[in-house]
Amino acid sequence: MLITAPKGTRDIMPAQVHMWRFVESEFAKICEKHGFGEIRTPIFEDTEIFINAVGPDTLIIKDQIYTFKDRAKRILALKPEGTAPVARAFIEHKQYAEVQPTRYFYNIPCFRYEKPQSGRLREFHQMGIEIFSADSMLADAEVIGLGYDFLQSLGIDHDVVVHLNSLGCEKCKPDYINDLKHYVNEHLEWMCDECKERYKNNPLRLFDCRREVCSEIMKNAPCMLDYLCDECREDFRQLKEYLDDIGVPYQVDSLITRSMDFYTKTAFEFISSIPGARGNLCGGGRYNHLIESIGGPPIPGVGFGMGLERILLAMEMLEIEIEPPKKMDLFIAAVGSETKREAVKLMKYLRDEGFRVEMDLLVRNLKAQMKYAERIGAAHTLILGADTLPEGQAAVRDMKTEVQEMLHLSDLNYELREYLARPRSKV
Repeated sequence: MLITAPKGTRDIMPAQVHMWRFVESEFAKICEKHGFGEIRTPIFEDTEIFINAVGPDTLIIKDQIYTFKDRAKRILALKPEGTAPVARAFIEHKQYAEVQPTRYFYNIPCFRYEKPQSGRLREFHQMGIEIFSADSMLADAEVIGLGYDFLQSLGIDHDVVVHLNSLGCEKCKPDYINDLKHYVNEHLEWMCDECKERYKNNPLRLFDCRREVCSEIMKNAPCMLDYLCDECREDFRQLKEYLDDIGVPYQVDSLITRSMDFYTKTAFEFISSIPGARGNLCGGGRYNHLIESIGGPPIPGVGFGMGLERILLAMEMLEIEIEPPKKMDLFIAAVGSETKREAVKLMKYLRDEGFRVEMDLLVRNLKAQMKYAERIGAAHTLILGADTLPEGQAAVRDMKTEVQEMLHLSDLNYELREYLARPRSKV
């Protein structure tokens, strides 16, 4: 019997969940502050959506996507990324007929079959945003600025720089592709078989290869920025000005092409220099033809995706810790059936009043209950004794100092709040 999680997946245990919740809630707060609304799409989609959007020759589609047939023989795919499903929902629900632009944010599980590594698993979690119907570079700056604001809120912005590029448009890209192929042709014999295939079908994907020889060759390839048409050059200039205006640090990097075919003009990655968490924390760009490619009207878009696991790894490397929530305000210890019944009533009452309360479920004796209360980190224990219960009283014990005092059950809500609010010795 298998008792381990599938390769490339992990369990998120209670001791870790509070960090996940913190990052997720910070992301939601930042997005809502910028006017984005949350969208939730299905965990699987028609595979054709991703083929048309991401590109048939990309690494994601050729090697990484998880596909399966349902009982009706439809070929479906677990989401490898978040943009295409959001674009599909935007079209299906005719959101383009509403007031524009449309702003979405999401937090989803994604799936890619690749070699598990630090900060990236086969099941990973992606947080992202999309803006539809905005063609201005102000939208691109808004997207990048939101990402930077989010990293600032977590305290990891000082170790991250935005790497910025322009991939041009359908007017200027063809000349670049021709010269790129001419350059690569002179080095093709030293490149891997996969890159030889990319050279024929999709030359821009040559920049995706991680093999050392191929990567070194592509470092000296022609630069797309030298081929930009007047419109793309002006848009890139405006974007850099907007980023300067909002204080986002960036550096121009002509090797940033992203790993999906739908990008046009702006492409960017947030690159971390944090030891143990170096590399891409967030990536995105503009995709003016994506909506069209999956059956919608010609509507521009821009957005990003970031890996939650990589964000958490960066925080861990920087030793950024978030205090976990309080476990329990109170543990109720009781012995005997009648006393336990009174404890159940008190537990229900106190929970309804907003306290975090727990009691013994394993029929332990009083000594064992006190030990259990200590082990789970209860700060205080309310002890219901058969001798004090008829008098309407119970003892409350500070588990650190072991000091006890009596409280009246008839006014327990008030007395308990007053008791818990008192400053206490840390000794």
